[in-house]
Amino acid sequence: MNERPSPLVDASAFAQVLLDLPVPHPLQYRFEPEHVSIARAGMRCVVPVGPGRQMLGIIASVSPECSIDERRVRTVRRLLDDPVLSRDWLQFCKFAADYYHHPWAQVALSALPPLLRVVPGPRAGARMTRLRRAPPPEATPAIPQTLLAPPLREEQRQAIDAIVRSRGFAPFLLHGITGSGKTEVYLGALTAALRTDSDAQVLWLVPEINLTPQFEARLRARFPQVRIVSLHSALPASERTGAWLAAHEGRARVVLGTRLAVFASLPHLKLAIVDEEHDTSFKASDGVRYSARDLAIKRAQLARVPVVLGSATPSLESWHRAATGRYTLLTLTPRAADAPEKASVSSVIRPAVQSVDIRQHPAQQGLSEPSRAALTEALARGGQALVFINRRGYSPVLACEACGWLSDCPNCSAYAALHRVGGDSAKPATKAWLRCHHCGWGRMVPRACPTCGNQDLRPVGQGTQRVEEALRQGWPTARVGRLDRDSARRADAAQETLARVHAGELDLLVGTQMIAKGHDFRGVSLVCVLNADAQLIASDFRAPERLFALLMQVAGRAGRAGQPARVLVQTRFPEHPLYRALAHGDYGEFAQEQLAERRAAKMPPFTHQALLSATAKDLPDALQFLATCRRAGLDLCDDGSIALYDPVPMPLARLASEMRAQLLVEATRRAPLHAFLESWLALVRTIKAPRSLRWHIDVDPMAI
Repeated sequence: MNERPSPLVDASAFAQVLLDLPVPHPLQYRFEPEHVSIARAGMRCVVPVGPGRQMLGIIASVSPECSIDERRVRTVRRLLDDPVLSRDWLQFCKFAADYYHHPWAQVALSALPPLLRVVPGPRAGARMTRLRRAPPPEATPAIPQTLLAPPLREEQRQAIDAIVRSRGFAPFLLHGITGSGKTEVYLGALTAALRTDSDAQVLWLVPEINLTPQFEARLRARFPQVRIVSLHSALPASERTGAWLAAHEGRARVVLGTRLAVFASLPHLKLAIVDEEHDTSFKASDGVRYSARDLAIKRAQLARVPVVLGSATPSLESWHRAATGRYTLLTLTPRAADAPEKASVSSVIRPAVQSVDIRQHPAQQGLSEPSRAALTEALARGGQALVFINRRGYSPVLACEACGWLSDCPNCSAYAALHRVGGDSAKPATKAWLRCHHCGWGRMVPRACPTCGNQDLRPVGQGTQRVEEALRQGWPTARVGRLDRDSARRADAAQETLARVHAGELDLLVGTQMIAKGHDFRGVSLVCVLNADAQLIASDFRAPERLFALLMQVAGRAGRAGQPARVLVQTRFPEHPLYRALAHGDYGEFAQEQLAERRAAKMPPFTHQALLSATAKDLPDALQFLATCRRAGLDLCDDGSIALYDPVPMPLARLASEMRAQLLVEATRRAPLHAFLESWLALVRTIKAPRSLRWHIDVDPMAI
């Protein structure tokens, strides 16, 4: 990978340098004579930019030719040969830049860990030595066939064999409900990949940072002699850079991480795994708006290795590709014990899912009478219960019943939620705040209505804090915990709460989707879902798909140790097809119905989309800019292959005191869409707009 090319014959040479600047192409520099023979693509370098300023860049290519007036070309000041980036890595970044229509330089520089994308100081060499100081594990001649591994079922063995037997690039969709054994298939395929040769590497992506500790612990227990590193944004800069270097140099053989790990330098990649492949966390929402799942598939294709996408509720795009033969579908059925008394620790009984009609059983403090009775029964049996509500804070809004005032955020077209702050598990909160979950604005709750002076202000609706309060009041002897972004602000707080659940030190846990993903709660026999309808009636066409996936994940937290389990979903629409499919545990039924609707409405995966968004101080400026962009694009798509819709305000039109609008682009085929975007965005960059206006393009958007 780092082989040195022959010295250039020419006495002079020029470099195309990638710099983290908003320019579409690399910038050209010349080399000092002493650098000509050693310069090569993939080196980092330090170059002058503007008067008295220098930046770190990456050499994209070296050539004896100069494409511009040589008198305008400045000189590379320093060459950095530790580390040298491979041609494959640079080309992967180039693909991502081309697909998402983002400058190559910004993709490549942002993909590097923090300490490798700044101009190094005089002690950089010593720092790099310290980053590499962690001792590697002792080498072993071979990885054992089984190591702390439970017996595999026949369908698990067949799935592993199919992955192992594949030659070259092969995408697999591993479908099985929670507890069906997908992780053991991953580990079996990983074991086989690592045994292919002593340098083989595996990339394993998970959607949430909070999932990395438990997966890393499981990998280390199974493979104690294998170097395993984690990569995610919460790591300190030095630790993240050290892990990246270990992967780049082949010392780390398993890279476990969130979406940013897809850009790790892996010279010996043999297998890629994307767990919970449907999860929207794999899609970046700012900067380069990439999908780590889709890039992992492309990376496996470039490396000619298999990629395994796993989920209990696959994305409709992946399900459709499996149905049409583009992916190989591997299906696991849950292992259910013959009877509860025979259930082993690793057995799973699919919980019984029941809808609770809150029109007939009105909720008090968020909980209906059937839910309260089920909680009492679960606690009486000595079991644990989860209460899921995907809304943090005390209540979504504070209201004045006298004049109708609502706690609007002054910066966003959204309400500021009521939060209780202070206090702990032993005493109630001492202060109340209004806080916007979009921009972070906050203030103390006013003593009286700002409009009419009425002092009787009331919370409307429930959040996790209010439900936690109701649980403490309703079951005063139970040990109650809460897990959401507010309770997990302190480092390791989430892991401490989860550890208490695993240790049986909590009886009731209320939380947001942080409790839904991947956690192996052995003692949970009941899950109560509150306010599920809020997402069901959302305007986004993907809302039902996301809700079904979320509810299946939440339901999967119950019954994991073989005991009978229940899931109660409070809803005003118990007859809705989504809740029927959820009760049957039949993802195929749900997916078939959703795909039929998508096909009829010409929505993804039957069309391909891009979203041009603009942000400005005033909404008319954003809409006018997008209208100008649309007119510029109409001349490029007169053959009817591209649909350009009218610009409209976003559903959340005002965010952090800025106004937002969007313009949707659609095509029935991917290639014409990208050809159009390349030409169109070149025109968009020339359109004059107010200085405060910003725009970006989002290919394959997850929200419209």
